[in-house]
Amino acid sequence: MTLPPLNPWVSLLIAGLLEVAWASGFKFVGPSRPVTSLVVGVTMIASFWFLWLATQKLPIGTAYAIWTGIGAVGAAGIGILVYGEPSTTLRILCILMIVSGIVGLKLFSGVQ
Repeated sequence: MTLPPLNPWVSLLIAGLLEVAWASGFKFVGPSRPVTSLVVGVTMIASFWFLWLATQKLPIGTAYAIWTGIGAVGAAGIGILVYGEPSTTLRILCILMIVSGIVGLKLFSGVQ
């Protein structure tokens, strides 16, 4: 039994969301938390696997930039919303610039 092929943009979105999860989970990794550490490690591997799937159809530069962009925006958002990190106007503006770069890369990648 084989799974139907996954749209590369969906794979990339899943990879990015998993990156947000493992990057945010780093705050809780350590020898005294083996289960948490294992979950973060498995999430990291899954993120790389979905990124690999996406790169089979998308340009590597586009896929990698979008993957890291989703991770950066998501981790910054988690930092602000969950961990109480500063949400200054300049910080939000920088996050919006990353989002505009992600959208631009998707729109002008030449791949549907």
